[in-house]
Amino acid sequence: MPLFPRRIAAVVLSALVLCAGPVTPPANAIVGGSLTGPPSWLAAIGTPAFLIRPSGQFCGGVLVAPDKVVTAAHCVNFLRQVPGLLSAVFGRADLSKKDGESVQVKKVWVHPDFRESSFKGETVEHHDVALLTLTRPMSRVPLPVIGRYGTYPPGADARVLGWGTTSERDLFNARLREATVPIASDARCAAAYGRDAFEAKDMVCAGSPQADTCLFDSGGPLIIRGRLAGLTSWAYGCARAGYPGVYSRLSAFTLPL
Repeated sequence: MPLFPRRIAAVVLSALVLCAGPVTPPANAIVGGSLTGPPSWLAAIGTPAFLIRPSGQFCGGVLVAPDKVVTAAHCVNFLRQVPGLLSAVFGRADLSKKDGESVQVKKVWVHPDFRESSFKGETVEHHDVALLTLTRPMSRVPLPVIGRYGTYPPGADARVLGWGTTSERDLFNARLREATVPIASDARCAAAYGRDAFEAKDMVCAGSPQADTCLFDSGGPLIIRGRLAGLTSWAYGCARAGYPGVYSRLSAFTLPL
């Protein structure tokens, strides 16, 4: 039994957009974090048609250029042909409110090597990176992205943010939280997930039983030394001992900015 069947969720969410049916969405959220205010570059990604979440949010994203938001490919792959159904909301700490600003998406780029496999019933996301082009530039300061030779030192602290659930049993959190998570070594991550699921060339692990990402946080940031270093991608559950969260390793990708 999959813990968070993201592949199925994406298909069902597509059906919701077309015929307004119920859905369990794709994504991951913050366990062990604290409430925080929204940085200028943080976006809640969603669609008004997704009625079971405030603001229609189902993923996170990060402004990396005035009109570009990077997020996880599995969050938006199913809407590549209808990008106008997606929106990015900035400046909103509580998704049940109406503050901040919302902007539509006009183009979705998904990494050409994006694919999915499986680990213990959980969907594994490979090359899980997408770039959204907004309908207008934002007057906000983007977050710098880690360079090609950026490092991920095991044990180093990283920062994660998201509006997602605070445990595997929490379905209702809609307030922005952040947490500090430790970077895990590639060897530890490979031991946890196996080398067929974990690919160090485009993935990096972080988290602990005390702090992790969870449902509805996919596409949100992993920040190291003030730079966007990763995107919440997948994991076996939330904050489970021996299974750190897995993030897209952004130093491995060249974004078409």
